[in-house]
Amino acid sequence: MLERIVSLFDLGGPVALVLLFLSVVALTIILVKVWQFKTIQIGHFQTAKDALGFYRRGLSNEALEACSKSRNPVTLAVARAIRGHLRSLPDLIIREEVMRYGTDALESLRNGFRMLEMIASLSPLLGLLGTVLGMIDAFREMEQSGNQVNPAVLSGGIWEALLTTALGLIVAIVVVVVLGLLEKKVDRLSHEMSNIVTGIFTIDLSEDSTRVENAEPIS
Repeated sequence: MLERIVSLFDLGGPVALVLLFLSVVALTIILVKVWQFKTIQIGHFQTAKDALGFYRRGLSNEALEACSKSRNPVTLAVARAIRGHLRSLPDLIIREEVMRYGTDALESLRNGFRMLEMIASLSPLLGLLGTVLGMIDAFREMEQSGNQVNPAVLSGGIWEALLTTALGLIVAIVVVVVLGLLEKKVDRLSHEMSNIVTGIFTIDLSEDSTRVENAEPIS
């Protein structure tokens, strides 16, 4: 199998080698992001929600203790907001600090996405370039052959030329799919961070609905 893969890239020429290099770069970035996301437990928001529940019940110390057990950016943002309230800082200052931290955290998670986008965009174009160069060589050989054109040689040159397009599309499709999944996780974390941190500065009105219904109407 390995020999067959090497022979395919050999037939693709320099463009195939460039695509191989881009695929290695993309794979490296993807593995790093997967490790980073797993380390911070990017999809785990229950700890942050538990900390918010503790805080709303007046248990600030318990809330901070719960936050200390997680490395998730949402949980760390909640902990910053709670510490700000414990220090009696104005809400505006607390919000600005939490927003600054959240922006830095999201930027760190999105680091490398731009490179994946470039690889996904360049791979099909490089594949097309390889195909065009291969077709030029195939038709040049046909011209040099004159009237003694061998269809087998011509068809072989054409499929070798089309090989780079296929390689470019494969790299692009894989990178686009993985990038979409990674961006979806970051977008969800951004939403949860905004939603849960806002709960530090607001009041949960869902439990007061019965009191509102039983209240006397204002005359």
